[in-house]
Amino acid sequence: MRINRFVAQATGCSRRAADKYIENGEILVNNKPVKAGYDVTPLDVVTLDGKMLQALKIQTIMLNKPAGYVCSRDGQGNKTIYDLLPPELHYLKPVGRLDKDSSGLLLLSNDGSLTQTLTHPSNRKDKVYEATLDKDLQPLHRQMISDHGIQLDDGPSKFELERKAEGNEKTWLVRMHEGRNRQIRRTFAALGYTVTKLHRTHLGSYTLDTLPSGKWQSQNYQ
Repeated sequence: MRINRFVAQATGCSRRAADKYIENGEILVNNKPVKAGYDVTPLDVVTLDGKMLQALKIQTIMLNKPAGYVCSRDGQGNKTIYDLLPPELHYLKPVGRLDKDSSGLLLLSNDGSLTQTLTHPSNRKDKVYEATLDKDLQPLHRQMISDHGIQLDDGPSKFELERKAEGNEKTWLVRMHEGRNRQIRRTFAALGYTVTKLHRTHLGSYTLDTLPSGKWQSQNYQ
């Protein structure tokens, strides 16, 4: 196994971060620094800052997160996603986030490379949400969001909108590549709407399908 992949698996960091550790001489193999192309063997002893590293079994799960749960270990009085998982899965980290009031597809993994692939803006991975508004979305506002975007404090926000059902002007399918904090809610709020329900159904090639709310299932790498 290439040294950067080994380090990424053992620490949960991205391969880019692993490459930095290697480049800076922080990774030692048998007490010696190595180059990025080094292949780790079962007999090698790999250390980072003097601590021996062991490649972890890569595991990724999909959770259908209910609303009302926060994506952190310390809920500060709130229910957390880890309340829905058995203790042996508590070492997994969320791949991106869903805010407390949102529900739907959430991946948790110890694969830093997968996290980098799905969350880095340059990879432009599709995210699809079902957004329900407190009132009908006006055609002009739909065009403004889709064509030009809405200016927010942290920059313009633009995403594709499609009716979930013909004649329903309150529930929309939102397709976007970004994932800024509460971006969908803030975009609609800037135009005078309140998102009463936000549910993620797709993240990259992962799809929620029929997984029940509050349940999880193991995933193969996609």
